[in-house]
Amino acid sequence: MTEAGFLETTRDAYTARAAEYSGVFRDPLAEQPLDRALIDTFTDLVKAADAGPIADLGCGPGHYTAYLHARGVPVFGIDLSPGMIEQARKEHAGLRFEVGSMFALDLADAGVGGVFSHYSIIHTPPERVHELFDEFARILAPGGYVLLSFSATDDPSRFAEPYDHAVSLAYRWSTDMISAMLRQRGIVETARLIFPGEQDLRRGFPRVFLLAGKAR
Repeated sequence: MTEAGFLETTRDAYTARAAEYSGVFRDPLAEQPLDRALIDTFTDLVKAADAGPIADLGCGPGHYTAYLHARGVPVFGIDLSPGMIEQARKEHAGLRFEVGSMFALDLADAGVGGVFSHYSIIHTPPERVHELFDEFARILAPGGYVLLSFSATDDPSRFAEPYDHAVSLAYRWSTDMISAMLRQRGIVETARLIFPGEQDLRRGFPRVFLLAGKAR
């Protein structure tokens, strides 16, 4: 099967900038105490559920993976870009990183206790994003949790709005509609953290963390 064009474009663009991203985002939570607090809550919930490791999907150079590991939870990273995985292995030796697509994860059904996806859904065309959530639901064990982050639409009644990302075309999403898509798959929203008008890449888009759990 021929690889979807947007996947090839995204993979190649991030591979070309992997070393740059690794340097720029080396300590992504240093000045983000609220982000850190919700990520810590997510890891605490996953540990308490004892349903399996966290999969950091779209892990990039692995800096969030390393943070999650430091919180004392088993974790591994997967990214579409071989260049990003090369950087992750170089920067965080000893942690598990693999090249892979979120559309076809080489993971067992109900094999993870947590799914962490930080700005990893943004390059997915709106008509394909449901496939990602099907995979998230498939790999997530009962009692597990998902933590998504993304840029939000200004109008929550609009599912997606395209924007010109520095790497390749990206989309910002309706938080309510993303939450509803997860709920349809048995992953129910627990909390959301919204930064209105956050200077997200200097664009002023609202920035969102969405935490959701799967019933036992």
